[in-house]
Amino acid sequence: MEFTIHEINNRTDLLPGITLGYQIHDTCAEVAIAVKVAFQFANGMEPFFSDTDSCSKSAAAAVPALVGESSSTRSISMTRMLGLFGIPQVSPYATCACLSDKRQYPAFLRTIPSDHHQAAALAKIVKHFGWTWIGAVRSDTDYGNYGMASFLKAAQEEGICVEYSESYYRTHPRSKLERVANVIRRSTARVIVAFVHEEELKLLLEELTRQPPPPLQWIGTEAWIMDPSFLRFNMCAGAIGFGIPRSVIPGLREFLLDLSPAQALKSPLLTEFWESSFSCSLTGSSEGARECDGSEDIRALQNPYTETSQLRITNLVYKATYAIAHAIHGVICNDTQFLLTVCKLCVALQILDQLKRVNFTTKNGYQVSFDSSGDPVAVYELINWQFKKDGGLGFVTVGHYDSSRPRGQEFSMSRAISWMEGQTEVPRSVCSESCPPGTRKAVQKGKPVCCYDCIPCAEGEISNKTDSLNCMRCPHEFWSNNQQDSCLPKLVEFLSWDDSLSITLTVFSVAATFVGGCVAAVFYKHRASPIVRANNSELSFLLLFSLTLCFLCSLTFIGRPSDWSCMLRHTAFGITFVLCISCVLGKTIVVLMAFRATVPGSNVMKWFGPPQQRLSVFGFTLIQVLICVIWLTSSPPFPIKNFKQYKDKIILECALGSTVGFWAVLGYIGFLAFLCFILAFLARKLPDNFNEAKFITFSMLIFCAVWVTFIPAYVSSPGKFTVAVEIFAILASSFGLFTCIFAPKCYIIMFQPEQNTKKHLMGKGPSKGLITTTIMQMISGFMMLCITWLSPAACKDDPVSCRLWAEPQANGFYMNGDFVIGGTFAIHYYMRSEQNSYTRAPLQLQCSGRSVCDMNFRELRFARAMEFTIHEINNRNDLLPGIRIGYQIHDSCSEVPMGLKLAFQFANGMKPFFNDSDSCSKSAAAAVPALVGDSHSTPSISMARMLGLFGIPQVSPYATCACLSDKRQYPAFLRTIPSDHNQAAALAKAVKYFGWTWIGAVRSDTDYGNYGMASFLKAAQEEGICVEYSESYYRTQPRSKLERVANVIRRSTARVIVAFVHEGEMRFLLEELTRQPPPPLQWIGSEAWIIDPEFLRFNMCAGAIGFGIPRSVIPGLREFLLDLSPAQALKSPLLTEFWESSFSCSLNGSSEGARECDGSDDIRALQNPYTDTSQLRVTNMVYKATYAIAHAIHGVICNDTQCDKNIKFESWQILDQLKRVNFTTKNGYQVSFDSSGDPVAMYELINWQFSKDGGLDFVTVGHYDSSRPRGQEFSMSRAISWMGGQTEVPRSVCSESCPPGTRKAVQKGKPVCCYDCIPCAEGEISNKTDSLNCLRCPPEFWPNAQRDSCLPKPVEFLSWDDNLSIVLTVFSISGAFIAVCVIVVFYKHRASPIVRANNSELSFLLLFSLTLCFLCSLTFIGQPSEWSCMLRHTAFGITFVLCISCVLGKTIVVLMAFRATLPGSNAMKWFGPPQQRLSVLMFTLIQVLICVLWLTTSPPLPLKNLKQYKERIILECGLGSAIGFWAVLGYIGFLALLCFILAFLARKLPDNFNEAKFITFSMLIFCAVWVTFIPAYVSSPGKFTVAVEIFAILSSSFSLILCIFAPKCFVILFRPEQNTKKHLMSKVPSKSL
Repeated sequence: MEFTIHEINNRTDLLPGITLGYQIHDTCAEVAIAVKVAFQFANGMEPFFSDTDSCSKSAAAAVPALVGESSSTRSISMTRMLGLFGIPQVSPYATCACLSDKRQYPAFLRTIPSDHHQAAALAKIVKHFGWTWIGAVRSDTDYGNYGMASFLKAAQEEGICVEYSESYYRTHPRSKLERVANVIRRSTARVIVAFVHEEELKLLLEELTRQPPPPLQWIGTEAWIMDPSFLRFNMCAGAIGFGIPRSVIPGLREFLLDLSPAQALKSPLLTEFWESSFSCSLTGSSEGARECDGSEDIRALQNPYTETSQLRITNLVYKATYAIAHAIHGVICNDTQFLLTVCKLCVALQILDQLKRVNFTTKNGYQVSFDSSGDPVAVYELINWQFKKDGGLGFVTVGHYDSSRPRGQEFSMSRAISWMEGQTEVPRSVCSESCPPGTRKAVQKGKPVCCYDCIPCAEGEISNKTDSLNCMRCPHEFWSNNQQDSCLPKLVEFLSWDDSLSITLTVFSVAATFVGGCVAAVFYKHRASPIVRANNSELSFLLLFSLTLCFLCSLTFIGRPSDWSCMLRHTAFGITFVLCISCVLGKTIVVLMAFRATVPGSNVMKWFGPPQQRLSVFGFTLIQVLICVIWLTSSPPFPIKNFKQYKDKIILECALGSTVGFWAVLGYIGFLAFLCFILAFLARKLPDNFNEAKFITFSMLIFCAVWVTFIPAYVSSPGKFTVAVEIFAILASSFGLFTCIFAPKCYIIMFQPEQNTKKHLMGKGPSKGLITTTIMQMISGFMMLCITWLSPAACKDDPVSCRLWAEPQANGFYMNGDFVIGGTFAIHYYMRSEQNSYTRAPLQLQCSGRSVCDMNFRELRFARAMEFTIHEINNRNDLLPGIRIGYQIHDSCSEVPMGLKLAFQFANGMKPFFNDSDSCSKSAAAAVPALVGDSHSTPSISMARMLGLFGIPQVSPYATCACLSDKRQYPAFLRTIPSDHNQAAALAKAVKYFGWTWIGAVRSDTDYGNYGMASFLKAAQEEGICVEYSESYYRTQPRSKLERVANVIRRSTARVIVAFVHEGEMRFLLEELTRQPPPPLQWIGSEAWIIDPEFLRFNMCAGAIGFGIPRSVIPGLREFLLDLSPAQALKSPLLTEFWESSFSCSLNGSSEGARECDGSDDIRALQNPYTDTSQLRVTNMVYKATYAIAHAIHGVICNDTQCDKNIKFESWQILDQLKRVNFTTKNGYQVSFDSSGDPVAMYELINWQFSKDGGLDFVTVGHYDSSRPRGQEFSMSRAISWMGGQTEVPRSVCSESCPPGTRKAVQKGKPVCCYDCIPCAEGEISNKTDSLNCLRCPPEFWPNAQRDSCLPKPVEFLSWDDNLSIVLTVFSISGAFIAVCVIVVFYKHRASPIVRANNSELSFLLLFSLTLCFLCSLTFIGQPSEWSCMLRHTAFGITFVLCISCVLGKTIVVLMAFRATLPGSNAMKWFGPPQQRLSVLMFTLIQVLICVLWLTTSPPLPLKNLKQYKERIILECGLGSAIGFWAVLGYIGFLALLCFILAFLARKLPDNFNEAKFITFSMLIFCAVWVTFIPAYVSSPGKFTVAVEIFAILSSSFSLILCIFAPKCFVILFRPEQNTKKHLMSKVPSKSL
């Protein structure tokens, strides 16, 4: 600064002919010294001052402007005082954003940017590098607290979370420093933002060095990031932060180094510098130090003084000094000369005005200007601490920030950053790693929003962004991929042409069609041969054609379903099959008719000749066509997308349309097939050579078995398997018909042409057994293919004579006494203001009102209550006996300038002239020992800052700002009203208590409102309450601002509004809202207005609640207040104004147009806040504050017996006594103060309720006492009347609570209270209201329909009470009963030939095994258990093998018996009864061994199948070893096939004796059933798998018992004449059954 002033003095273009001087002081980084220096700058440094000159000379400041201070806290204290005199202060280094408030600091400017910009820039850089989890430390000063508050607000907007925010001040105890260091060491955040002064950071880093924490990435502010003294701390390597741009000031280094010992001796500061730098003594005062001998070379010094490579703040001092010079130039210079006619009083104000307008460029190229807030354009360099080549740390500029650039372009990088420990990669610092796509963020309960879990999206949901808040459900036709980060079209499943299953079926279909064509060609070629012409060749060709269509119609089921294919497939299938079966039916009738035609005289063929055959086929087919037409016209099949079967794919299938139509088509086919089977069975006894009825019977048996098995398989098979089962049934039945009917004929035509004669067909030629091995090979091959599908100042005692510059403020109320107590109250809302002309001295400060309503009668009551209390104390004998207390009570207008003026007045007294030759101690005594006031926080803060320097205690009854509890800043401040910290917490708890999570907030734009609302918002955030808006207003702000706040309230969706507002602002706000009322609002008020009777006229606030000071009674106060006459009122200007405004008359004739007060005015009839003593709340705080001061004075001047009024004491003694007071007032209230100067927080919960007269009144409905145990502070005593008089608690939420079954999903860009309620995904539940996450049910549980609880999944198995089980059980028991009945019949007739034939022993064993087969099906019903799972399959396998072994034995017996009739044959001796028993035993023993191996290696066990269905459990028997299961089944199949072949070979034996034909029938059905069982078993889900297996067991068992034993029982019971040996041996004529 010294260099700059010398440079300016040497310039000819700036202040020509003018020499600037300077006074530069050291403030010692202490507020007290800074304030002393400020007074010195205002008053001068002359120890004696005797002036008879004009006021203008005496009022001139010692300096017109000053540069400084470097610290925000000291600058705040200085500018609060200097601003009153308009002395501009330009700081190069005070960055607190609060200093931009021109209402509080009108004369403050700076050349360094506000912390508001730095905080925003720091938040942006933290966000830029992806750090969302940080630590924060700050100096516990205005700089640190305001700066960190701005940063935290900006960080919150950027989505950054703070793990900890710690504060420390260098005078704090070491334990506090250690605690902060330990918090940093334990932290998981790897990035730390330090808004710290150099002193605090040095202590912190030294403490951390003792026990280093893990590597940290430091983010610094300009206060330390470019301080070279910190480069020794290697733990900060890689630190980044914003610094003031580096600059060059030509000539500065030479000026600094141009310093000799002789020059250094001229300044104590330079002397100290020289001695400490060279460790020598210039003056000889340093004991033990060597004398400086002149050999010291300042140029060789390496310290911050000589370091000019980083001129940053130095440049800001340079700019600030030049700014003041330019301002002085603008005031005293014109274009040509210096103006000498200057009003010295006005110089400071004029310079301030010029400073606001300066706009110039310094010699080193920097622009200097100030905005309306006194701030420059924010320009920073991004500084990085990087290692240099020598291994030390150095500053490197890696980027820039310029707030004048367009939004979004302020920040730019110029080079790479070296991070902590020299690493090149950006360090990671997150609470939780980013959630990848496919997951969503779920905030961890009780932690910041940056701490979350990554929850995988539920099935069918996706998130395609990193850190998604919610998962999105895929559209119906889409499904999430495996990563759940995109929705893919669901796989559309149908039986497509490229499916391997389709290809197989197509091959079979085309092959069969080809074979059919070949057969047709063969038949056509041999159309004239007897075997073709027999049984109506026309029907044969039509049957071949229809079978070809049947094979081809299966192809319509393959491919993507469409409208035409859905209609075609079922109708084509139905019609072609009916045409086919009609032909077969016709052929069967022809056989029967032909046999009858051979009876003599029969003319039956004329009734069923070729025309009738054609007509029957046409008629049968026409009926099916009509059914199909009705189906297609009424409700045809159509393609649908089935989303229900599978969650991850779409089944494209043909809906049936009309289910009745489908089953009518199928039923009609079944009816014809069954009819055909009956007729063919009846015709099986006709001559073999001619008769094809046996083959038709075989084919119909296969056809019926296939389609009966098809029904459960079709119903239970999912997706494309439904179609595959249908195609399989079509092909299987078609192959059955084709093979059984046409294969034998083709064999004869191609390989046995000699049998293709009429003679042979008529039975007149030798007959040979037609062994159709080809047929059996085709059937077996087809079946096998089917199986393969799946803290003071010194003074001198010198005479002083001085005069006050300003007139002292007149007393509102005054009484002299031995000791006079001060008092300030905000009796008026405004202070008279005027525009400064700078040509005369400003007017004296004076309170005023804009209208008669602007006098606060309530505050007047407070002032008179203090007056009453002092009179009461003076009348007491136990308190200050013999002492008379006086008072000075003033109106502060609730304005800071008036408050400060009164504070000075209380300190210095009111005498306009002061001539004193007494001792220093007397001149230093304060005018008052203590004061009561002020009523508002902002004036109290300004007064306490100044009074605290002199130790004058101030006890406020109504200043609630939490900031005033800081004893470092406000050491002499106490209060009888609780701090807003308690009120804010209580308000937040009340809001939470009533369930309001969505509120509005308005506040006075004052310290009271801002600090109070900040405390409330912090408490509200902790309680989970969201704020829709937070608006501020001050009564002197333009009306447009008030209207904007009112409009925000009107448009708000929040129905609850919290108002931390002074009475003045609240009155304006309510009046504005009355013009256009908003929707009904629930007002929550602070104590400043909630207990003010003036507001009870606003009915819109009916139902308002808030915490007020407890109501009290002060005996005698009302009488004192009402003991007021016009004569007494005239003694005080305040009482005069009160009387005139209350009665609308004039006491002294000064009010123009008003009537004279005639003495008829009755003060007792007045109804206003002055006379209203029903709600003595704050009044009691005044009462307590006055008594507290009296007790403190008593403690200083009184002993146990008397008081000494002549004793001399200091203000700090009163302050010390005040801190210790503990007494109870006359009206029963306890008075004491804690270490912060605060009382115990006690409130009443006030509710504005309508009284009987229709007006509003205060009603106490609850209490809050902070001395109670935690959680019990708040209690309710009576019901609350809410807004509009309603009795129900109003609702105010951004989003309604999410019920159980849903979860909260925060709406993007909105507070956490605004959310959507997302239903829980499938398989998830939430059982609480407002759940953050849904919980997945355990595997064996599934959500209920409401998704609020997990219910056990229904366990599905084929239970005994299931309808299907009952039906199957009935059939099983019926089958067993029939078998037992047959046994009884056989046993009764055991001696009869028909029983004894074919080994009766095997027959009984077969019947026993069949009984077991029927009963073993029951083991498949019921809940699977270990024994039942092992039993069911093994019992089934063994019994069936036993059964088939018996049948096989019987078949072999038949064959052997036939061979035994040949001469010389001894075949029966090789297969007699012992061998038969042994064969059954051996066959069964093999199956037993297979089952034992299966059970010992990997037995079937009960298994809970959780995969088949998501909402239920399939309880089934796991196969254990699949090989074991299929081995058991395969062995049965092998025996059955062997039995079938042998029985088929024996079918030609004599009819009366032979049962091989029936065995053939039974084995054919058995094989057809079990071949069809395989695809049905594989594709059937859940209990239907078991049902299909039971169905197969029962079907095959019934076929065996019916085919083998039914004919014999018929003979025994109804044809006993045929039950003879002779008949069985064919020695009597045979009759067909």
